[in-house]
Amino acid sequence: MKRGDEEIDSGFVERLAGFLGFDEERVQHLFEKIYLARNWGKHDYLFRFDKEISRIERGTVLYEKGDSFEVIMGFPKIRRAMVLDPTLKKHFSGLEKITVEEKMNGYNVRVAKVKDDILAITRSGYICPYTTEKAKEKLDLKFFDDFPELVLYGEMLGPDNPYVPKEIYGIDSVEFYIFDIREKNTGNPLPISKKHEILEEYGFLQVECFGEFPLHTAAEQITKIIRELGKKEHEGVVIKDPDMILAPLKYTSSQSNCSDLRHAFRFYNEAGRDYMLPRIVREGFQTVEWDENEAEFKKRYMQLGESILRPLRESIQSVKNGQRLYEEVRICVKDPKTATEFENYLKRLGVDAIFEEPQPIGNEYLINIKKINKSTNDKTQAIWEGELW
Repeated sequence: MKRGDEEIDSGFVERLAGFLGFDEERVQHLFEKIYLARNWGKHDYLFRFDKEISRIERGTVLYEKGDSFEVIMGFPKIRRAMVLDPTLKKHFSGLEKITVEEKMNGYNVRVAKVKDDILAITRSGYICPYTTEKAKEKLDLKFFDDFPELVLYGEMLGPDNPYVPKEIYGIDSVEFYIFDIREKNTGNPLPISKKHEILEEYGFLQVECFGEFPLHTAAEQITKIIRELGKKEHEGVVIKDPDMILAPLKYTSSQSNCSDLRHAFRFYNEAGRDYMLPRIVREGFQTVEWDENEAEFKKRYMQLGESILRPLRESIQSVKNGQRLYEEVRICVKDPKTATEFENYLKRLGVDAIFEEPQPIGNEYLINIKKINKSTNDKTQAIWEGELW
């Protein structure tokens, strides 16, 4: 069969169908629609799911291993608690205690051993060359020899993060903070106590664990934690079953919602309604849940309004003045070839980016990058030239 210009071996389709428990016609359909796609370059032996299929998460990757396959499952969707007390008691019914960990604001990465190589896999299932270099540099690779069947699920954080750069965590360059360890093929997570034991053994950084709380008082404790995280402009928490049997929930601070909106409205034509509206609705539920008085409510809506209107005004003004809108990020690499590979990688993803000349800093190279937001630029310019909305 063919997928675009590529010939897919029928024997491969048959074996993959048997492994996934699908019929062959369905696997052929996945290839034809490019819902199951081959990675490119030196990682073209990896196949990634570009769409969620039958509980196989988008971003899941698979590859041949012997006469079968090995799978690295994607990131499970974590549903959101809009109000804490009733949601926690309903979702975690039957548990005596729940665990609360910090939800850090970075870029999701899975790191695993794949065919004797250590790879960093993005949420979408691509192999990021920059993140892979950093993973090999930052992590104790002995872990992957000792536990080749396990995958680290974590957050890439810091100012040298080209996806979600943040200064708020006091990180000089970039670090990995692990929040889950999961098994290959099944995607089953290790219990939290076992996860902590392994991460501590190998000296891995891990997201902060605020502890276990009785279910009947957890909402009150989490509210206190969220208020403190908000003061530092941190994102929020993930609430987990200590045994990781029930699915986790997430809950975020008002400051995080507003930070997201500031970025979204700066590039308003890139961010869709499904991104913006939920963050505004969260503010409405939280102000009622927290029983805010008029002064507290006014502070909230002034902060919310400013996070929407100020970046929007700045973007429109910039385009009116003949300036191009772009997002400034940076990377820091030991090998300049990694920067070249990362530039080519972004081009393959359709990202319009300008890489400046590398600046030597110690034994590394700092490269500033301008990521052009073409859609918002073009839309804003067209409106100034008289186009209707």
